[in-house]
Amino acid sequence: MKFTATKEKLLEGLQQVQNVVSTRTTLPILSNVLLQAQEGGVSLTTTDLDVGVRGKFEANVEKVGATTLPARRLFTIIRELPSSEVSIEVDGKNAASIRSGQSFFKILGLPEEEFPPLPKFENAKVVTMRQKDLREGLRKTSYAISTDETRYVLNGVLFSFKENKLTLVATDGRRLAMVDIELEFPRSHEADIIVPTKAVTELQRLLTDDGDVKVSVGTGQIAFDLNNTLLVSKLIEGNYPNYKQVIPTETKERVTLERETFLNCLRRVSLLASDKSNSIKLNFTKNNIDITANTPEVGEAKETLPVAYKGREFSIAFNPEFLMAPLRNLSEDEVFFDLIDEMSPGVLKIQTPFLYVLMPMRISS
Repeated sequence: MKFTATKEKLLEGLQQVQNVVSTRTTLPILSNVLLQAQEGGVSLTTTDLDVGVRGKFEANVEKVGATTLPARRLFTIIRELPSSEVSIEVDGKNAASIRSGQSFFKILGLPEEEFPPLPKFENAKVVTMRQKDLREGLRKTSYAISTDETRYVLNGVLFSFKENKLTLVATDGRRLAMVDIELEFPRSHEADIIVPTKAVTELQRLLTDDGDVKVSVGTGQIAFDLNNTLLVSKLIEGNYPNYKQVIPTETKERVTLERETFLNCLRRVSLLASDKSNSIKLNFTKNNIDITANTPEVGEAKETLPVAYKGREFSIAFNPEFLMAPLRNLSEDEVFFDLIDEMSPGVLKIQTPFLYVLMPMRISS
């Protein structure tokens, strides 16, 4: 196997696949990247057995072939090379000679036969959608994924394909983010699947605002085909909890807020929220919200936010980080905050089909 490519193309290709490589693996082959040189280009594949990614870059291939090389080491070497042209030649024993300008490196690889193949998606349900829609949907929901590994079904995003729409849901039990995306697909493609956090993170890195993404759902597996890259992942087994039952069906008060202003107020006040109680209080009075944090051993902070509010006076407390998360990930100027009372969840909404449910915290009087 022998090929020549620009340093830029090679780095770009490696960057696309190297995040999947596991740093703590008992199988040495999983630390490697599979390089397959065919006419016109070289494809790169990495996997940790749960998530796999395959990309491709342009190269002048003199001799076709395949090998696997240590992914991180290869990336580090290519990044430091002095010249923009890189030549890689692999001998029959999987030793790769890398030349660039006056530099020469030799690294030892493992045979391609040892590399676990990515799953095939022969009888998969295929749906095609705009990358931009999926990218925005994941940005608006993925921050609410649970990190508690004992509730493994919550360690991912629910993709619910129902009635010509894709609903994305993420929750950790204390908050829930949900978005609906209009999408046409046959009834036979309806399904509820849970895509794990690592695959969601990789997918968010790969998605752009242009073009489509082809989503293939197989048995226990999912694949995303986009921008000359294929991302495959195992799905989380199990049933996602009934998220609809935590969404309040009534609203007593609705406050319209300027997202950026509200976020900035929360950020400043949260500087004095204690690590222990980690709550800030919203005190609603006529045309006003007082946002306060009070930590006896540290001090207190207060911001007054003028709003169009005519309802009854009451106070409700929230975890500031949880309240700020959706505000950071939305792009709309205006958000609506729907409230019932001190003990019921607050619901954040925008003009498009999105909602964020947040459980209040107990207020110590």
